[in-house]
Amino acid sequence: MFSKINTMGLFGLNAFSVDVETDISMGQPAFEIVGLPDMVVKESRERIKAAMRAGGIKFPNAKVMVNLAPADTKKSGSVHDLAIFVGILSSMSVINENTDNCCFIGEVSLNGNIRHVNGVLPMTIMAMKNGIENIFVPSDNAFEASVVDGIHVYGVKSIIEVIAHFTGGKKISESEKYTVPMTQNTSELDFSDIKGQHAAKHALEIAAAGGHNALLIGSPGSGKSMLSKRLPGILPLMTFEESIETTNIHSISGLVDKDTPLVTVRPFRAPHHTISSAGLAGGGTIPHPGEISLAHNGLLFLDELAEFDRKTLEILRQPLEEQKVTISRANGTITYPSSIMLTAAMNPCPCGFFGHPTKKCICSPKQVSNYLSRISGPLLDRFDLHIEVAPVEFKHLSSDTVEESSASIRQRVQDAREIQIKRFEGTGISCNARITSAKLREFCPLEPDAETFLCSVFDKMGLSARAYDRILKVARTIADLDKTNIINKKHISQAVQYRSLDRKYWNREG
Repeated sequence: MFSKINTMGLFGLNAFSVDVETDISMGQPAFEIVGLPDMVVKESRERIKAAMRAGGIKFPNAKVMVNLAPADTKKSGSVHDLAIFVGILSSMSVINENTDNCCFIGEVSLNGNIRHVNGVLPMTIMAMKNGIENIFVPSDNAFEASVVDGIHVYGVKSIIEVIAHFTGGKKISESEKYTVPMTQNTSELDFSDIKGQHAAKHALEIAAAGGHNALLIGSPGSGKSMLSKRLPGILPLMTFEESIETTNIHSISGLVDKDTPLVTVRPFRAPHHTISSAGLAGGGTIPHPGEISLAHNGLLFLDELAEFDRKTLEILRQPLEEQKVTISRANGTITYPSSIMLTAAMNPCPCGFFGHPTKKCICSPKQVSNYLSRISGPLLDRFDLHIEVAPVEFKHLSSDTVEESSASIRQRVQDAREIQIKRFEGTGISCNARITSAKLREFCPLEPDAETFLCSVFDKMGLSARAYDRILKVARTIADLDKTNIINKKHISQAVQYRSLDRKYWNREG
């Protein structure tokens, strides 16, 4: 007897429909799965047989053929187990109820329990778009799937529940919809913990307000890492669309909490400098997201930037420009989004004291040059703000002055981001750092004296076109923090100051 059951497959972030076609016929007893299954899918035969025994159901003494259609698309993972199981029961006439409007996703364990799988959110979204009305997922994934409107979600704990639901027994209750909490970005790390460093704090406020990349350079102990690790606490709130995009990536990586399935706080990823290229950009036979994509809509922090492998760092260049990572393999090409803020910290030389006001650097000029040359010009050019973090003075460390809290700074950042949301409505631009070159003139109007000043700076400093664009974008953010629509000379001057370290340390032009 023939049956057809709906399920979903996943390749990268792309979910696709899969029809589980099951045919049970007379012949030599066998259980075959075709349709380009990988080894994990083929192993589902043993899992399903054991689960049926655990459920008191005799596996048919016949030829069981399962086809996963479309047959020319690779199927991977254990997400098809539950659909295959239901397909066999339908072909055996154990289940006679119409399941055309149902989709089944989940891994079947040997004792008949239904286990958690990765990637349920993008698969549920695709099922809803395909007109599926009901989706059955592992109970641990039910909250995650319930984020999607327009589809009924049922959390399944075991095969016994599935059988009872479709054979007149106890019905599985529809999962409660997940309500997105209205929470602020919270962090135990607060800017009020840091004494002094007011210039660096203001620079990071600008970076957070406009989504700009920032490089902090200074001697050991000056507070570069402390400042960067507190940056997530002042980032603006995520929109619902950003939360869905980010959760999709975390879902396929198995990083979603079953109790709080929607990512509502901007991600903060801080990989160690020994990370490989595949770990940063993503990779594998079926490429999984790397740190760049896991930080989508959030912050990627690279501490000790010069200690990273140079080839690994160069991978960042294209994603920073295009906000996506494309990985090609023999079985297909996967594109992951990577709209990130990149923040990095580094010492100016191997000993760390090159340019220090009181401590003497013990490195030779060649050592300093070799150390700094680990950061290529094109990569350095992609940092909108170059922030020199000076050593903290004793008077600041010993001061009883209460420093400004992250909550206070975050409010100004949020106000500036609200201005940007209104400005870019309907354009597809999310923040000032994402303004395209074609839109710069429209969104960055200059006062006459500001334009004259920028012209003189451009000629004097020999700025590149990219540096010119980035100065305008940073100036746009500074003006937003000042709540002014027109960019004035003061805004341009401040933005230019954040492009000076490449001359001080690298002796490079703009």
